[in-house]
Amino acid sequence: MAVRIGFIGTGGIANHHLNLLPNIDRAHLVAFSDVVEEKANAAAERFGGTAYTDFREMLQREELDAVYVCVPPFAHGDAEMAVIEHGLHLFVEKPLATVLSVAENISSAVDASGIIACVGYNWRHQDTTDRALELLKGRRPALGIGYWIGGAPGVPWWRVKAQSGGQIVEQTTHVFDTARYLMGEVTSVYAAGSTGLMDDMPNYDVEDASTVSLTFESGAVASIVSGCVADQGYGTEMQVITRGLTIKLGANLTVEENGKTTTYKGSRNPYQFESELFLQAVESGDRSKLRATYADGVKTLALTLAANESIRTGDVVKMA
Repeated sequence: MAVRIGFIGTGGIANHHLNLLPNIDRAHLVAFSDVVEEKANAAAERFGGTAYTDFREMLQREELDAVYVCVPPFAHGDAEMAVIEHGLHLFVEKPLATVLSVAENISSAVDASGIIACVGYNWRHQDTTDRALELLKGRRPALGIGYWIGGAPGVPWWRVKAQSGGQIVEQTTHVFDTARYLMGEVTSVYAAGSTGLMDDMPNYDVEDASTVSLTFESGAVASIVSGCVADQGYGTEMQVITRGLTIKLGANLTVEENGKTTTYKGSRNPYQFESELFLQAVESGDRSKLRATYADGVKTLALTLAANESIRTGDVVKMA
């Protein structure tokens, strides 16, 4: 059967999904809503369907099965609740919100409604991540080292912490989520940030760089570094180190064992694969293959917001 899909938000990240969904037989693009009329019209003209500037009107008029919510961090909340009220299945791009209570309320509504809801944590959907999990199975990690270092994105809301959550919440969330996925749950967070190098950028109040120390339930520790001052480029990666084995997961997977280094190149498009799993679940009602449920995404949001709180207060933050 075809899964009839609507989009709320048709900007940058939405286009990653829009470009790939036509490759999935069960995906049927029906309607597109964006507060910028030109963007909604462009999506409708390119992929077929109807354009809207009001997502409520789209939800009221269109016959849909599922909705992708691809809006800036500060705009989450009303859209998800409206989708849930219409009984439609939900795919939400990260981060889920800038305020934890917003995501928690959505999660409660998801549970009460029985809809299928998942989050676009695409690192979980790489085939290289599958291999990393296999290699780490039965091993206790000792140390994690992660980073997301590059330049500041050009969209104005990104550099305003109240709108984006800052780099930890908006970008490095993928690294924090992968740390949880590979190493388990976190018990405490301590973080520090630096500022002052980006004063020439208007309305800029996010950290230039930050370091976050994590302690896990297993006793393992990790350090995750963020930086948005490196216009010259750098990269992003999550490393996990245990006795006799180091895995380095980024675009590819490098595995270092005693006297041996092996690199595995990713062959699966994680954006397409996460949509395939989501639409399979919508079609079948079977949630068992979902890798990033909404409830699990709330845990990653809580972790990144705890890092922001530690930067603000200078204190260790204990995770509930």
